[in-house]
Order: sequence, then C-alpha cells, then structure tokens
Amino acid sequence: MFMLRNVTKYLFGDGSKESIIDIPQGQLYLVRPRSPKGYSELIFKDAAASVRRTGQEYQYQLVIQRAYEEGEEELIDDEEDEDGAAETLTTEKDEKIFLLDKELHFRSEIREGGEKVLAWKDLSGDPGDVFEFVCDESIAASEIATFMMVAMKCQYERKYRKANDTATDKKLQEFDFTEQPIPTVSETASPLLESPPSSDIKAITVGTSTPTKSKMPSKPPAKVKQVAIEEEPTAAPAAAQHPVSTEILAREKAELHLFDFTTSTFILQDPSVVATVSEVGKWQYWLQIEGQERDWLGQPVIADINPVFNFEYLSFIFNHYTGDGGAYSWLLRFTDQETEERFQGGLMQALWEQLNETKWMKTKDDDRQYVLDAFQDLTMEDAPDTQEEEEQEEVEEVEDDGQRSEHYDTDESEDDIGGEEDDGNVNSQLAVGYKHDRSFVVRGSQIGVFKHTPNNNLEFSTNIAKVEMPNGKLFSPTKVMLHAEDTDMILQNAANPNSLYRMDLEYGKVVDEWKIHEDIPVTTFAPEKKFSQMTGEQTFLGLSRNALFRIDPRLSGNKLVDSELKQYVSKNDFSAAATTEKGYIAVASNKGDIRMFDRLGINAKTHIPALGEPIIGLDVSADGRWVLATCRTYLLLIDALQKEGKNEGKLGFEKSFAKDSKPQPRRLGLQPSHVAQFQYETKVPLSFTPARFNTGVDDKETSIITATGPFIVTWNMKKVLAGRKDPYTIKRYAEEVMADNFKFGSDKNVIVATPNEVSMVAKQSFKKPTRESIATPARVGRASGRLSSKLGRNEIVDSPY
Repeated sequence: MFMLRNVTKYLFGDGSKESIIDIPQGQLYLVRPRSPKGYSELIFKDAAASVRRTGQEYQYQLVIQRAYEEGEEELIDDEEDEDGAAETLTTEKDEKIFLLDKELHFRSEIREGGEKVLAWKDLSGDPGDVFEFVCDESIAASEIATFMMVAMKCQYERKYRKANDTATDKKLQEFDFTEQPIPTVSETASPLLESPPSSDIKAITVGTSTPTKSKMPSKPPAKVKQVAIEEEPTAAPAAAQHPVSTEILAREKAELHLFDFTTSTFILQDPSVVATVSEVGKWQYWLQIEGQERDWLGQPVIADINPVFNFEYLSFIFNHYTGDGGAYSWLLRFTDQETEERFQGGLMQALWEQLNETKWMKTKDDDRQYVLDAFQDLTMEDAPDTQEEEEQEEVEEVEDDGQRSEHYDTDESEDDIGGEEDDGNVNSQLAVGYKHDRSFVVRGSQIGVFKHTPNNNLEFSTNIAKVEMPNGKLFSPTKVMLHAEDTDMILQNAANPNSLYRMDLEYGKVVDEWKIHEDIPVTTFAPEKKFSQMTGEQTFLGLSRNALFRIDPRLSGNKLVDSELKQYVSKNDFSAAATTEKGYIAVASNKGDIRMFDRLGINAKTHIPALGEPIIGLDVSADGRWVLATCRTYLLLIDALQKEGKNEGKLGFEKSFAKDSKPQPRRLGLQPSHVAQFQYETKVPLSFTPARFNTGVDDKETSIITATGPFIVTWNMKKVLAGRKDPYTIKRYAEEVMADNFKFGSDKNVIVATPNEVSMVAKQSFKKPTRESIATPARVGRASGRLSSKLGRNEIVDSPY
C-alpha cells in the first residue's frame, strides 16, 4: 500500500497534465447479462483508458478513447457528410466519459488465463449492465493496481471534498468493489435466466502491489443484484433551531419525504408531521417541520426554496439549505386538496411579503390568484402534440458534440491554448450577429470577433484591443447591442450613464459619443423592432429607472426624443425591455412586474403583476404571443394572446385584458431535486442569465436558453406548453457560463462564453438532468489537439487589431 500511495502521490502532483494515469491498449465492451438486447457488444475494438482532471475541483473522469489504425480516421472523415453535420457526433464515436463516483462500483479482475479486466456499472442502462475494459496482454498487473488506486482516490475526493492525501486506508476501502463478480464477455445470446459464469479469479486489490488469489463462488442472479444496488441513502441533516414566531400563517399535517440522490426517488421519512409557516420578524418568515419524535427541519422562507405545488399528487416540493452549503430536496404530501390549498396560501403569503415587503392582503384578489397559479404545475392552452418531437429527440440525443471554436496547431504551447489571463478580466458579454455570421465577446476593454463557419464552428477572426472613449480613455462596456446591419455596436459605460457610444466595427474603434439627456440616465436599451439590427434603422429604445423613451442619434444635441418620452412619477425601477417584429414593447422592472405597450408615449395596454423577484432579462417572440422574463431563480413565460371577451384574438400589447382576466403565467423552474444536485456540485445558489428564445426571420420560437453557474439549460417550448415534467435539458461546463445565446436563424446551435473560452455547441448534445449529467462537466476540445475552444492569450487578449 505504501508503494502505491507514493506512486499515486507523484501522479497527482503533476497538475499541468490533463491525464493522471492511463492504460494505453485494450477493448471496451458493454455487457448486458439480463437484457434481451443481446449479451455483449464490442464498443471500441482498440482503445485506451485514462483518468482525467475536469477543471472542477475534486471531480475526475474515467475516459475510454478509441484508437485508430493508421489512415483509418482520415478514411472515416472522408465518408462523413461534406456539410459537417456528422461532426457533432465525433466525441460520441471517439470516446466514452464517466464521472468517477462511488455509484459506478468501479472494480477489476484477473481471470484464469491472465486476462485483466476493469468493470463499472452502466448507470444509464438496465440493472446489471456493465462496461468492461479488457486490457491488452502487454499490460502488467501492477499497472492495473496503480490505476485502481488512482480511481479510488478520485472517488474519495469527490465524496469528501478533500485532497486525496488525507485519505486513510479504511476510507479508501469504501471504494473497493472487487468482491462483486464481473460477467464474462461473450458473443453468445443473453443468458437471461442463468448465473454469471464462475471461474477462478485473481482479485486485484489496492492493498498490495502484487495480485492475490481468491475463489469467487458462483452466485444466483438475485444475489448479484443485491450486492450491486447496495448504497447508503441520503440522510436528513440536523434541524436548525427555530426562532420565536409572532404569527402563524399556516399549520397543516402531512407526510414527509426526502429526495435520495443515489436512487433519484423521494423516500418516506415520517408518515405524520406538522408543517408550520410563521412570521418571525419584520418581513421575515420561517418554515418548520416537526414529527412526533423529532424536529425534521427549519429554514427561512426565501425564493431559493424553489417551491412547487402539484395538486394532482397533493404534494409540495421545496429545497432546504444547511449552514455548511448542503442542499436537500423535500416533499410534503397532504391528505386532500383543501389542506394543500390552505398551506399554499400561507407559504405564498410569506414568500410574497418577504420579497415585496408588502402585506399580501393589500393586493387585489386576481393578482393573488395570478401568483398562486404561477407556482403550481399548469398545462397551457393550445398545447401541441409532443409525440413526434420525442421520437426526433431520441434519434438526436448524443453524449457530446464535436463542435468547437478555434483551430490551433499541435505544437502550440500549453500557455497559448489554455492559460487563464493575469489581467483580471474575463469574458462578460456576448452579442450575436443577425445580418452577418459573427459573434462578439466583451472581455474588459477588449472585444473578440468570431466567425460562424458553414459547419457550425466558431473561428477566431480578430480582436478589438482597445475600447476607448473619443478622448482616448479606456472603458469596459457594461452592455452592448449590434446596430445598423451589424456595422455598428452601441456601448454603455457605467461611469457615464447619461451617454452611449457608437463603435464602427469596420474600423474597430469608438467614433461617436451620444449624449442622451442631462437629467435622465440610461439604465438599459433595446432595438426599435426585434430585427432592426438587420436594417439601417437608426432609432432605438432607452429606459431609465422610471422613464421609457426613443433615442435618435441623428438629432443635434441630446439624442432623447422629447415627444416620445413616457415618464412615471412613481419609481418603477425599470430593468429590461424587448420588442416584437412590429415594434410592440415589453418593459420589466426590479419590482417584478411587466408592462406591454403598442407604442411609445402612452400608458401601458396591459400590466402584469409581480411575483416578487426582480426581473433581470426580458425577451418577446417575434409575433408578440410569448413574453419571457428572467428572474434569479426561475423564468416566467406569459401568453399575451386573449382567448375570450371582446378582445378575443388580440394581444395584450394591442388591447387591454378584461378586468377579471389576466394572461396565464407559466413559471419555468428547475425541479427542486435538480436544484439540490446543482448546489451539491457547485456550492452556489441558482442565478440565471437572461433567457432568450431562438430567433430568426420567419422562424418560430421553439426553444429557450439560459444558464446558471456552470450549467446551460434549454427548455423545449412544445413540452412546456404541454405541461410535461421533463421540458428541459442541460449541459455542464467546468467553469461558470458568463453568456449564452442561440445562433441567429437556428435553434440547433448555441454560442457559449465561459470566463476564458468561447464555443459553439450543438443543442442535441444537451442531456436530460441525471446525477451523472449534472456532475460531469463537458470536456472542451479534442484530445488529439486538432480542435479546441480554448482561446490563447495571443488570440483573445493580446492580439493586435
């Protein structure tokens, strides 16, 4: 053990290498002992196994990479479609990636005859399915033992969030599954009712540097299955001490269930608890759950609890956070709908008052109902049939995509292709071109320009090295917008909120400072119409905290058009705006409400009440049917079409909704169990980037894209409107996603900016949220070095314009 520890310490110590250890030659099989799909399948005839770092602390991957014979890869590339569509499947064909987690039951054997095998569970397959890497006969048993020790240390780091040099022998033994038999790879049909074949097996243990012999008796299938699923269920944390309550808002009996991360199911903890929502201070509220024998939990009522009510199953699901950063997902099941409605009323009153610092009962009855409707599972009207969509998605789903951003030569240094910048700047904003296939990424006082290639890659084009005011002073834009057929870019400087700046993209420099108004600072701005940036339109919209106005750069002096200024006496705290193809305007605020206008200078046609959280982003479908608002912990999708009354068929932008009618809200939130897993992995709360529809002239909005932390999330509109429980897919990166958007005219490709990288990825590479997909960062670039989305220092930062 001492020898192996020293070897692995040396391997882990070289942090400059992506791969920690590898086995250079073997074959990968998928073995299905009890499946009608066939007993075994050869995945890679010639492959290498390695343990890699992910870029995320304490996270490692087992990677099985296909090896090509000389000339074979080029021959396969020649057979692919010339349009590059097959490129998105490259990673799926070339390698399999698995997060090194205890749940894999990673183990090894030396069989009679000397065959050496690594095996692990197929977490996405049927019970009993395993992957087997059969090592080449040239691989020594000591190499296998070292590989296993490295894998165990990686699993230790993931579970305990500690460096592996703190692991004791006893702790490492938690990840030793050598006692579990490994079925033999066979070309015969699946022996559905037979036991795995028995043989003399040499178990490779990590306790010594040489293999030891042990007998493995034949076991019936039931015994094997029992061993394979042995896992520790998620345990409930200790309850926090609850403060003294001043008023009880709700107190109801229910069953209590806790989400188990291992089995991805809710497990009954207590058949009879009392859930109490109470006021404990000024605009402070508390949720307490008590059983007859113990207090289960207590926590403040805040937006991060991510409440979801489901009246079909009489359930309430929410998140619970502990002081050490732990996140758990709980479920209360009530006896009847009346009980759940009473509890919902008390909880939503507490959440509303905490967010708005306003008494719940002071709001209108229909506004209160609007809030309640938004926090329960709803199916929207005009929901389309999703069967055809599901069939298409099953065909398209892949493990990863081959789309990358920038080419580099294999002889470039590591500093050139992966180093983080030492200037303290990171990629912060993304502007996607409509007229020309370009994307622009803001990084401090510089802007990187990227070309969209015909095969859906990004190619670095140039770098605008200095963003500076006409007086020569550098500044870092806080907001950018493409303008005038993508030939100009409008920039905002936080240090001068009463002016905007025009950059001529052909020259790569700021050529104009537009003074908007001495007394009205610009909070944000938006195009005159949704597709104005494709035209020569000069005017655009501006917002201050309490005013909406038009900006015309052609005016002499101040550029604000006085005749088209709508100013409010009260502080509405406007935060975002968006326009439709016809120029209808949606405006949102930090209070959380939304206003709809058909033109500037008048009162809003429709006012949508706030749910509580500030709105940080806004988008509208081209036809004005759908309004998409982004809050920190959820999105809000609103149908602006009126379906009854005298204005039936009209949009809320055109005519006001009837007094007793409101647009039907749809709160798009992540499932609480997924939120808990997100926070378990990242230790940070949800914080969505401004969400956007896919967009394009004559294209229908079919998808929604946003990000939180290292996760990109895309919602399928058809599934959302049908009320499906699985309307979104995800893709995880090793670093925080700073900005994201669809490529113009497509919902198939997404442009992503992380702090130091920019890439275009296929939406089909996104996965359903599972424990594995949430925990496994996407690997950027290809191991061969042909393509990479990492931008070198000389490309995005120091390159001369």
